[in-house]
Amino acid sequence: MISVLSSRIKSFFWATLLMALPTATAFLSSQSHLPTASTRNFQWAAEDDDFMAALRTRVKEVEDRESRMALVVLDTMLPRQVLRIQVKNDLLKALVKECLENEKPFFGILGLARISTGQQVHLKNGVEVEIIGKPEFVEDGMKLELKAGRRFSILGEVDNTGIGWTEARVEFLDSSEQEEEEVSGEDRFGVARAISKAESLTCPNMNMPENQSLVDRWIQLAKGNERSPGQIERLLAELGEIPPPHEPSERAFWVGALINPIPAMGVAMEIRPQLLIAKTAEMRVQHALDGILKSIKHMDGSAKMF
Repeated sequence: MISVLSSRIKSFFWATLLMALPTATAFLSSQSHLPTASTRNFQWAAEDDDFMAALRTRVKEVEDRESRMALVVLDTMLPRQVLRIQVKNDLLKALVKECLENEKPFFGILGLARISTGQQVHLKNGVEVEIIGKPEFVEDGMKLELKAGRRFSILGEVDNTGIGWTEARVEFLDSSEQEEEEVSGEDRFGVARAISKAESLTCPNMNMPENQSLVDRWIQLAKGNERSPGQIERLLAELGEIPPPHEPSERAFWVGALINPIPAMGVAMEIRPQLLIAKTAEMRVQHALDGILKSIKHMDGSAKMF
């Protein structure tokens, strides 16, 4: 009896299964247009690639816009220097107005350098300047005060904007980062030599009266060559404290700003362009040392330059 019942159950199972096969086959066939798991993964990956590509493009556009700077060719400036000018140029006045309206009171200043042939060329290294305070509008122009801050180098070509002035993508330069790169580069001891030379700017010097340092001797002599009373004291207040020897590049820039002040005193050779384009900390410090020593000898009469 049990054997007969088991046989009937098996027959019923197989009959039911055979009846269901056509329906199952039709359902699977109707679903063949749906993506498989591997297809879905491929589609999602493609969509992610498109999204990331669009995001990278957008980020690049923002970075490009943020790194673009309006450029003006004026006197070569170094960080910390202050330039007070009266602007009559309509284009520069328009640039200043736009900077202030956009609440970004910054633009770039480039100077000129004289090459060996005597020709003057535009530098590709300059400084970002900040518009200090509110410009004063006078009858024939605008009075501005500009303070130099970060150094930069132009990347690529300089473009003319539709507004009138020129713009370029720039890379801001940081002295400490540049010196760190030098230490890990081919000449690992270049920065150490620069620090040693930078110390000689402020340490007692046996060749100076009363063993004065080069900086102290220059200040003493320069006070006797001022274009206006108190010029050196005002200059020192603008420049602030001299950077320490372990920041050799910044110390060199400070010395350059000291001996080539704005307005010029006519007691030193122009070294600001050389400082801006120098490739190493040691080169910057050497320019500062040569410049201040020649200026001292010129002012004390021992070796007139002109």
